[in-house]
Amino acid sequence: MKRKNSIKRDLNRRQLFQKLELKRMIYKSLIHDFKISEKDRYFYTQKLNQLPRNSSLVRIKNRCIITGRGQGILNFCGLSRIKFRDLAQQGLIMGWNKASW
Repeated sequence: MKRKNSIKRDLNRRQLFQKLELKRMIYKSLIHDFKISEKDRYFYTQKLNQLPRNSSLVRIKNRCIITGRGQGILNFCGLSRIKFRDLAQQGLIMGWNKASW
C-alpha cells in the first residue's frame, strides 16, 4: 500500500506542477528583472512563496510505472532496472535480449 500512495502522491505533484508551471516561470522572471522596481519584485516574491511547494519541479520523483520503485529508474522507458531486466529476459521488450557469448 505504501508504494501505491507514493505513486498517487507523485502523480498529484506532476499534475500540480503542470497546472502552475507557467505562473511560476512568470513570477521567477519578474523577480529577476531589474528593470522593475524593488517593491514590485518583492510583491512577486511573495506571490511565488504563496504557490504550493508541491508545484515545484524538484519535488517530482521518477518512479517505475509498474512497481512504483523510486531508485534505479531507466529514463528511456520509465521502468526500474530490475523490472526491465525481468521483462527483457522474458523477451517482452522488443529489440532487447540477453547477451551470451
